[in-house]
Amino acid sequence: MATKWGICSAGKISHDFTVALKTLPPGDHQVVAVAARNLERAQEFAKKHNISKAYGNYEELANDPEIDVVYVGTIHPCHLPVCTLYMNAGKNVLCEKPFAMNSGEVRKLIASARENKVFLMEAVWTRFFPASREISRVLSQGEVGEVKVARAEIGVPLLHVPRAVEKELGGGALLDIGVYCLQFALMVFNGERPESIQASGFCLDTGVDEAMVVTLTFPQNRIAVCVCSIAVQLPNEAVIIGTKGSIRIPANMWNPTSLVVNGKKTEYPLPQPSLPLNFVNSTGMRYEAEEVRQCLLKGLKESSRMSLSDSALLMEIMDEARRQVGVLYSQDIQ
Repeated sequence: MATKWGICSAGKISHDFTVALKTLPPGDHQVVAVAARNLERAQEFAKKHNISKAYGNYEELANDPEIDVVYVGTIHPCHLPVCTLYMNAGKNVLCEKPFAMNSGEVRKLIASARENKVFLMEAVWTRFFPASREISRVLSQGEVGEVKVARAEIGVPLLHVPRAVEKELGGGALLDIGVYCLQFALMVFNGERPESIQASGFCLDTGVDEAMVVTLTFPQNRIAVCVCSIAVQLPNEAVIIGTKGSIRIPANMWNPTSLVVNGKKTEYPLPQPSLPLNFVNSTGMRYEAEEVRQCLLKGLKESSRMSLSDSALLMEIMDEARRQVGVLYSQDIQ
């Protein structure tokens, strides 16, 4: 039986996620409804993607008994209230990153999921790519020895995008794209809590961070360095250095389609989209969608690949990094 999806928000990322779902077998995944704050936008989205039901508000989607799981693609500040709405209605939820605006909100999300006994996962799609799974395998089998250094960078020119620069919209380099570097570091070090967090950077006039460098230190002299910027294009590479070798993601570290392990390169091509995409390699969201399906089939309430404790630690680190750089959202003082 197919997992029946509801799509919350008719924006660019929801478009790409829906296109990604179409690369999976229709007997496994079906989009049956979309909701937006404007009925006309929902209807336009439904027509484009051949979805049978369109709702002009989020509540109607929450009340749809046909939905197994809701994909939440709203802007960052809406994640907590919107996810809570769906979980209170008994819906399983896949929520776009960042999970919420701060650690307090993440704790509320997790508490709601457990209270309502529903599945909840942060859509850190990087974790589910075949290349990322291969990284985990290589590390677990010790093929590069003891990992001593992990480094990840992501820079994309986004200063012209209101969502990326306006504080009220949850903007800032760290929350929007730096989260990928930090989750990479935590994946490499197996979800271990760092001994220290050191952050430096600078802010735009809007009060959000334009660029940031976050250094994490771990026991046994291990270190991770994460760099993010919404002002310039960076190579967007990641590297893991061990005592016996290395792993490198040569491009697009947040959606990896190639991997170099001890000098040997392997490609992991993605299926072609049926419609034009807004973001690079978006059909790769198919992997997180399939993870949700497999978890639901097993009766799980969270994924071991991107657990709720992973998301909680990730946000704690981002909170501390923002504090050091001086980025404060209204949600931090409520």
